[in-house]
Amino acid sequence: MRIAVLADSDTRWKWGALTAHRIAPRDAAQEASGLSGFLLRGRATPTPRQLAEVGVEAEALREVTAVEFLRAMAEESYDIVVLALVGGGVQAMLHGLKRVWEGRSERPVVVTGYVGVVYEKLADGLLLRHGADLVLANSRQDAERFRSVYEGVGADAAAVTEVALPFLGGAAYEGEHDPYTVVFAVQPSVPDSRKDRTYLLNRLIRHARLHPEREVLLKLRSKPGEHTTHIEEQPYQKLVQKLDPPANFRLVYGNMGEVLDRTDLLVTISSTAALESLHRRIPTVVLTDLGVRETLGNHHFVGSGCLASWDQLDDGHRPSPDPEWVARQGVVAGGSSSGGGSYATAFDAARERIAKLLAGTLPPLTPYYTPATAPGYLPGILARHHLGPDGSPLPGAPAADKEPGPVRQIVRRAARGAYRHGVQRVAPVIRRMGEL
Repeated sequence: MRIAVLADSDTRWKWGALTAHRIAPRDAAQEASGLSGFLLRGRATPTPRQLAEVGVEAEALREVTAVEFLRAMAEESYDIVVLALVGGGVQAMLHGLKRVWEGRSERPVVVTGYVGVVYEKLADGLLLRHGADLVLANSRQDAERFRSVYEGVGADAAAVTEVALPFLGGAAYEGEHDPYTVVFAVQPSVPDSRKDRTYLLNRLIRHARLHPEREVLLKLRSKPGEHTTHIEEQPYQKLVQKLDPPANFRLVYGNMGEVLDRTDLLVTISSTAALESLHRRIPTVVLTDLGVRETLGNHHFVGSGCLASWDQLDDGHRPSPDPEWVARQGVVAGGSSSGGGSYATAFDAARERIAKLLAGTLPPLTPYYTPATAPGYLPGILARHHLGPDGSPLPGAPAADKEPGPVRQIVRRAARGAYRHGVQRVAPVIRRMGEL
């Protein structure tokens, strides 16, 4: 069985590649390691360091434009294609794939979904993903919400398939480590202001000072100059340089699972790391210091029993998660799935559906958005990926027939560096000048 994964960032590569292994039909699972990876060229294309940190191997891994990927799908044979992209990217690829597979009697099963907690743009993101054969929902709660949106607009909801996050796992928490370790898992985009980020850093440093016997870690997603799923204008690394943290405070990178192996208390605003932590029974706190707001995503955790403030944590508060709430997230403490079985069975429904689809004749891809249903929206989404309204490449679309030469690679790296510099250095300065 051959599986292709197209991803546009390090976190989506992790989700897509691990999902590919999870959803391969059991009788073909041993062959699923022959994974072909495609990295969509853009501002968040992962660096070699980020890929190594994810720790998911692929038989082949190459960077492509949207048009180059579609060409590969026309020329190469796959059984499953996983689209691990933002909603607009998924929609563009669905229309492009519909065109390149037009007239074929057989085609791959197309799968997509979400990397983690879905707390914003629910309808927009879901309708942009509509048209895939499977739209994966990471929990029972998400599956119900997804079907409700599709049915509410008159779209077919049969593609919605309940699974779980593919990267859950690791040993269950069995007691305090020496030293007791507090980990604050940051997010690239939440909160986004310098003021709020500096506040969180100061509170984390204060906690380290109040508890010198503890190790306090700031878990970072990317190093300076790298991008992940979201643009980060105010990197924590830069902000912490102006502070004076104690010796028991330090910055850490690396695989989240490895960091959780030594964690006694996981603190975050609304990161998916909270679900990983809850799955392993690690005490987990979702901060309320900046409010419980939709823009922060921590409203998703209302009812979880995990909401608390730094004042409470400084005083020794230990959260107690609500079992019913956790169960609805597909991360029942101890490794059970939301369906009542073990976590290992959480992907059975997806495997069975894929096996059934592969055994029959698949119809053409039919996204909800078409030039007729969304004439003022769809063309712009497709054009961002150099595709026309019918999914065909626009004139002049970037699509190299071979690997770029050394000069082109240097120019590309320089352009990305300039973009990142503009986002992280120039844009904040201009914004502050505008506030004068």
